[in-house]
Amino acid sequence: MIRLRTLALFAGVASLAACDMAPAYVRSVSDYMPPQWPAGAAYPPADTAAAGMSWQALATDARLRSVIAEALAHNQDLAAAVASVASARAQYRVQRSYQLPTFAAGGGASVQRAIGGGNGATAASTVWSADIGVSGFELDLFGRLKSLSRAALEQYLATESGARATRLTVVAETATAYVTLAADRDLLKVAQDQVASSARTVALNRDLHVNGLVSGADVADADTVLAQARSDVEQYTTQVAQDQNALELLVGHPLAATALPASLAQLDPGLSVPSAGLSSAVLLARPDVVEAEHQLKAAHYDIGAARAAFFPTISLTGALGLASTALTGLFSGGASLWSASSSVSVPVLGGTNRGNLAYAQAQRDYDLATYRKIAQTAYRDVADALARRGTMSRQRIAQADLVAASTRSQTIAEARYREGVDSFLTTLVAQRTSYAARQTQTATILADLSNRIALYAAIGADPGL
Repeated sequence: MIRLRTLALFAGVASLAACDMAPAYVRSVSDYMPPQWPAGAAYPPADTAAAGMSWQALATDARLRSVIAEALAHNQDLAAAVASVASARAQYRVQRSYQLPTFAAGGGASVQRAIGGGNGATAASTVWSADIGVSGFELDLFGRLKSLSRAALEQYLATESGARATRLTVVAETATAYVTLAADRDLLKVAQDQVASSARTVALNRDLHVNGLVSGADVADADTVLAQARSDVEQYTTQVAQDQNALELLVGHPLAATALPASLAQLDPGLSVPSAGLSSAVLLARPDVVEAEHQLKAAHYDIGAARAAFFPTISLTGALGLASTALTGLFSGGASLWSASSSVSVPVLGGTNRGNLAYAQAQRDYDLATYRKIAQTAYRDVADALARRGTMSRQRIAQADLVAASTRSQTIAEARYREGVDSFLTTLVAQRTSYAARQTQTATILADLSNRIALYAAIGADPGL
């Protein structure tokens, strides 16, 4: 019977502590990013609440939440990202397996036939064997395999963080497409209302012109407002259709009419305002920043593997087994056999080791710069969103006041025109001002809702993803 301590030889070899030649990783992004958010007239007051929120907390509107859930379940970009994670995980498992010996069992029988002396007699002998062994196992004395395994792990973790970044992007893009569709539906309604109002004005001016009370110029001026509104109706009809196509591409399938937004007014209370917290340190957990950091760590381990390549590579081959001329005696005492051999490979002249090391070091520098740039970009994303957030409520109030004032002005101008007090030019200006004010109000509300989504995505702190 094969002794267990003999088999344990290979396990002991596999457990040898390898040297680690990878350079130590020290996070260095904090020196390139301000610790707090900017302050000033454009920014909201500091918020002591926890930074970020889940997408379910962001989207409290039931229909929007349902559409986002559908996108997370069926979006093809997200499906590709999930497949990439599975691929990276498999690659890590393959690379990690190289650190452990692979045992293979086998058995067989051989027949030898010998021809005797002058009488031509023959004799046959059969040898039965069974063995277990390892072939070409590399002793990782200088940490090459260990570094490659850790690099593969970091690449897997980077891919996993990339998938989280994709999920975050899908949520943000779906919500943005949803509110954009609602805004264009509102703009279509504003244009349709303007068509109806302008048509009444045109009819009035034509009646007055027939009776000789106004000139043909007034009729033509009224026609310009009507024609512009009709053109806008067609433009917004197209945009609404294209917005729905864009939304359905994100979701991955057609949407029922009941799932589409009715108006921005309905969505306004259904989108929360995320908090950025007090410190920019929250960005270190943003998925794309984490992805870049794992890429940088992988580059450190690639340097370790490149350094280890300058040292000898030692491989072992061995087998333990049984052999007997009789199958019945194969597992009896005295039937054991063993073999062992080793090989050493040492680079002397030529080769690619220096080039590989230089490449690994250059790639580390590239990943370091990329990591810092992504962190700085993340900071700017939040700062820009906060700058918009700090002025948004004041702009909405001012725009609402403008709509109210322009509506009153139009009402008064039309009444004075009917009474013959003012010319139609005053009414024409008032109509155009009121129409533009309502369009701008819709754009302002859209900017507010889009800013909430942008702030959510910029912070990137979503525990639900």
